[in-house]
Amino acid sequence: QVQLVESGGGLVQVGESLTLSCSASGVRLDVYAIAWFRQAPGKEREGVSCISGLDGSQYYKGSLKGRFTISRDNANNTAYLQMKSLNFNDTAVYYCATAGSTRCGKLWKMGATFGSWGQGTQVTVVS
Repeated sequence: QVQLVESGGGLVQVGESLTLSCSASGVRLDVYAIAWFRQAPGKEREGVSCISGLDGSQYYKGSLKGRFTISRDNANNTAYLQMKSLNFNDTAVYYCATAGSTRCGKLWKMGATFGSWGQGTQVTVVS
């Protein structure tokens, strides 16, 4: 059974950085793709970033590339999302999810192919 547990969310000021963690069990992150999604109040869920299993190819929502970095620690079976220069638009609940596939796939941002999800961690950016 796949279990994903996010942590690292919290209250941060505009311009600050934050790193989220996603601890996985029941799935090997060095084999299977894992992605981060977020959902802001009143908005639809959106794909933030995905890292493929095996080759570690990284994909980002276009506007976040350069500020957000996805990575994983194979030894600890944990994925990370490093976020820099946070702004109000980054306020959301952040989720990690796995697809049971080694690749992120062209439609990863839609999230439809991701069957296992964490409970989410809240990130709130304040002035």
